[in-house]
Amino acid sequence: MSRVQLALNVPDLDASVVFYAKLFGVEPAKRRPGYANFAIAEPPLKLVLIEGEAGQETRLDHLGVEVDSTDQVDAATGRLEDAGLATFEENDTSCCYALQDKVWVHGPGKEPWEVYVVKGDADRMGGSAALESGDACCSSGG
Repeated sequence: MSRVQLALNVPDLDASVVFYAKLFGVEPAKRRPGYANFAIAEPPLKLVLIEGEAGQETRLDHLGVEVDSTDQVDAATGRLEDAGLATFEENDTSCCYALQDKVWVHGPGKEPWEVYVVKGDADRMGGSAALESGDACCSSGG
């Protein structure tokens, strides 16, 4: 099952976890230092919360589509390239406490989108080679 991902930088991770648990009626699927994610069945959504700076307003970090396999990431890469979009691929990367394969593109407003598969858990937040600015592991600067 594919689902849309919304990743937010939040100033207060604990308060955000409480709020989104109430909003969607589910507990986090994963909770680590400075990080939480929710795997929401209805509506199908992967909500990622990345701890930002205290006092800052919540802001969009990046968007994504979680898929079930590396083959689906590869198919998305081909489709995006055929459509004339610039892509950046990362394989076996540690990001958001998960081992992932992914491809990045940017929308016309420079909003980063990733198509990715989670291949397993990782012990660290990790970082993205696509990262050019910002401090979140899962964002692709651009």
